[in-house]
Amino acid sequence: MPPAIPPAERLLNLVIALVNTPGRMTKEQVRSSVAGYQDAASTEAFERMFERDKDTLRELGIPVLTVTHAGHGDDVGYRIDTERWSLPPVELTAAELGVLALAAQLWQDQSLRADSSRALTKLRAVGHAPEAGDLVAGLAPRVRAGGDAFAPLVDAVQARQAVRFTYHAATTGEVRVRHVEPWKLLARRGGWVLLARDRDRGASRSFRLSRIRGAVRAVGEPGAFDPPTPDELAEASRMWAGDGPERTALVAVTPDRAGALRARGTPVPADATLPPGADAVLAARDLVAVPFRLAWELAEEVVGYADAVVVLEPSDVRDEVVRLLRVAARLDRLPGRDDPATTTTTSSDPATTEVRGA
Repeated sequence: MPPAIPPAERLLNLVIALVNTPGRMTKEQVRSSVAGYQDAASTEAFERMFERDKDTLRELGIPVLTVTHAGHGDDVGYRIDTERWSLPPVELTAAELGVLALAAQLWQDQSLRADSSRALTKLRAVGHAPEAGDLVAGLAPRVRAGGDAFAPLVDAVQARQAVRFTYHAATTGEVRVRHVEPWKLLARRGGWVLLARDRDRGASRSFRLSRIRGAVRAVGEPGAFDPPTPDELAEASRMWAGDGPERTALVAVTPDRAGALRARGTPVPADATLPPGADAVLAARDLVAVPFRLAWELAEEVVGYADAVVVLEPSDVRDEVVRLLRVAARLDRLPGRDDPATTTTTSSDPATTEVRGA
C-alpha cells in the first residue's frame, strides 16, 4: 500500500480544491477527488477527518463557506471565499518601486542578488510605474560582496557561535588565524565588516571580510557567549563611527551625470578659492561642493565616475584621484587600505546595514 499522505499535505490539497471549484464541493466529491481523504478507513473516520480539517482551516483564517443547493437544503457543499481570502492588488508608486530597487542593488553576492532580483521583477510586473528605476539612477549603494565568509558569519552571529579564520592584517601584512566571538556585521565603506571579540587578544576588534583568507569555521557549540554590551559594541565600531572633521571638496561635474554626488552637494562657499585653470574646466561643467571626511574614500567614489567628475579642491583629494587613475592605467594592483581595527581612521558613511544576533 502507498504511504499515507501527511495531514499538512492533505490540508493543502483541500485548500487547492476548494479555491478552484467552480461552485462548491460536496463531501462525497472531497472524499473521492482530494488526495489524502482516501486514507480514511470508514465513512465515520472520513467525517471526523474532514470536520477537523475544516476547523483547522478556519482557525488559520481561511474562510471555508458552507453552500446549500437552492432546491435541496440538505444538499451541502463547501468552497473558499476567494474575495475575502485574496490580498488586495499591489499598487506601488514610482517612488516606492525606486526605493525597493535601490535596496535590492545593495546585495551583490550571487545568491542574494538572484533572490532580490526575482522579487523585484514580480513587484514591477504588477506595478504601474516602469520608469521607477530612473528616480534613483546613480544613487545605488556600492557594497562589495562578502565572499564565502558572509553566509557562515551571518549564521554564527545569529547562533552566538565562535568562529576561526585566517586574517590578513592591512597595516602589518601579518597573516594569522583568529579566534573570535562574532557580534555584528556592518556594511561600511563599500564592504562588509565584522565586529567581534578576539579571544586571543581578549579585546573587541573589527575585521574586513575582504581580508579573510580561506574558509570560516565554527568553533564550539551555539550560544557559547553572551551578547555584547553597548560599550563593547561602541568600542568595536568606534573606528567606523564617522566622527572625524568634515571638509568640503569642490568638483566640476558634467551636466546630468554623477547624480549621487550631486545629491550630497551643499552651497558653494562664498570664499571658495579655485586653482589655476579651473575656469576652462568649468566652461562645460557645473561646480558642486561635496562634504567629506576621508580623502581616499571620496577619491575612490570620484574615480568611479570616470571623466564626468574633475576634482578642483582640495589638493589631497585631487592627488589621490590622479594616483588611482595612474594605477588603473598601469593595470597595477592598488595596495590594501589600513584596517580600522588597527588604525585611527574614521568613516564618513552615516548609514549602517546590520545583522544582529538574537
